Amino acid sequence: MNVYAFFKICGYQEDQIKMDIVPLFETMEGLANSEQVMNELYQNPVYKKHLESRGNQQTIMLGFSDGTKDGGYLKANWEIYKAKEVLTKLSVQNGIKVVFFDGRGGPPARGGGKTHDFYASQGNTIANNKIELTIQGQTITSIFGNKEQAKYNFEQLLTAGVENDVFKNSKKDLTEEERKLIAELADISYKKYSDLKAHPMFVPYLQEMSTLEYYGKTNIGSRPSKRGSGSELKFEDLRAIPFVGSWAQLKQNVPGFFGFGFAMQQMKEQGRLEEVKDLYKGSDFFKTLVLNSMMSMNKSYFPLTYYIRNNPKFGAFWKVLFDEYTLSRDIMLELTGFKMLQEEDPLSRKSVKIREKIVLPLLSIQQYALMKIQKGEGNKEAYEKLVTRSLFGNINASRNSA
Repeated sequence: MNVYAFFKICGYQEDQIKMDIVPLFETMEGLANSEQVMNELYQNPVYKKHLESRGNQQTIMLGFSDGTKDGGYLKANWEIYKAKEVLTKLSVQNGIKVVFFDGRGGPPARGGGKTHDFYASQGNTIANNKIELTIQGQTITSIFGNKEQAKYNFEQLLTAGVENDVFKNSKKDLTEEERKLIAELADISYKKYSDLKAHPMFVPYLQEMSTLEYYGKTNIGSRPSKRGSGSELKFEDLRAIPFVGSWAQLKQNVPGFFGFGFAMQQMKEQGRLEEVKDLYKGSDFFKTLVLNSMMSMNKSYFPLTYYIRNNPKFGAFWKVLFDEYTLSRDIMLELTGFKMLQEEDPLSRKSVKIREKIVLPLLSIQQYALMKIQKGEGNKEAYEKLVTRSLFGNINASRNSA
C-alpha cells in the first residue's frame, strides 16, 4: 500500500491512479509470507477498489535471482513454485486474474535456462494464461538479435503456454508423493547451501579471489555491486548479478548446483535413489531443474582455478566447492543415465564447448591479473583495467553468465 499512498501524497485522486501495483517476493521469508500479504491486499477495501479499476488483474513479481542467492538453487525454485500455486488459488477465490512476472536472469542460478521447458513444466495448479518475464540485458542480442532468432524464441514462449492446454500430460502435475520428495530434497540442499553461506571464507573468497569488486566499475547489472556503503562486505549486501556473475567468471557456477547433488547423494545413502529416478522420469518440473543444473555444471571449469587449492587462506574452501561439484556431477549423471553433461542436448553442448574454448584464454588473463593484484606486483591500475575489460568478453561469450 506504500506505492498507492505515494500516488495519493502526490495529489492523485483514487480514480486517477492508472498504474498497476506489483508486489515482489524473492527471499525465502518473503515467499513464505506471500499468501498472507496478498490476502491482506485483496481484503483491503481501498486496494480492492483500485483492482476493480484495473480490470481485477493483479501482477505479482517473483525474484529468482535473490531467491537462489538466499536459498540455493533447488530450494528457491521449489518455494517459487509453491508460492505460485497458493497465489493462483488465492486469486481465483477472490475473483482476481493473476499474472506472474518472473524476474529471470541469464543463467539457471538466476532463473534462466531453457525458457520453453520452464513454462511447459508448470502444471494446472499455476496460472499461465499470461506471463511477464525479464530478459537480461546482455542476452537480448543472442535471443532477439535477428529475425530468425527472435521468431524462434518467441515461438518457444508461446508454445510453452499452448502445450499445457493442447497436450494434457500427467508429468506436469505433481503427485503428493512427488511433492513430499521434492520438499525433502529442497530442505536438505538448503541446509547444505546455508552451511556454505555461513562459512567464514565465503564472502572473503568472493571479495579477494573473484571479480566481484569489479562489477561496480562496469555498466553491467544497472546497479552497484553491493547494497549499503559500509567498508565491510556482508553476504546480505551482495546483489544478485555480481554475486552469480562472479562465480561464472571463476568458472565455478556454485549457485547453479551447490546442495542439489548433496541432497541426491543423501537419498542414495538411504537407499532411496530409485525414488529420485522415478521423480526425474515422472515430473517435468523436477527434470527441468536437473537439466538446467547440469547446464550450469557444464559451464564450470575448475582447472582454471586449480592454483587456489594451494592457497594457505582459501585452499580448503576451494576444495569444499570442488568436492561438491564433483559429487553433484557424478550423482546427476547416475540419476539421468547420461555419460556426459548435457548429453540430451548435443547442439547446446557443442555450442557451450565452442564458446568456452574461445573464452578460456581471456579467463586465464583475468586470473593472472587478479593474482598480480593480490600479490601487489606490477602496475595495479593496468591489471585492474585488464580484469574489468575481460568481464565484457567473458559475459558476452557465455551468453547467460550474469
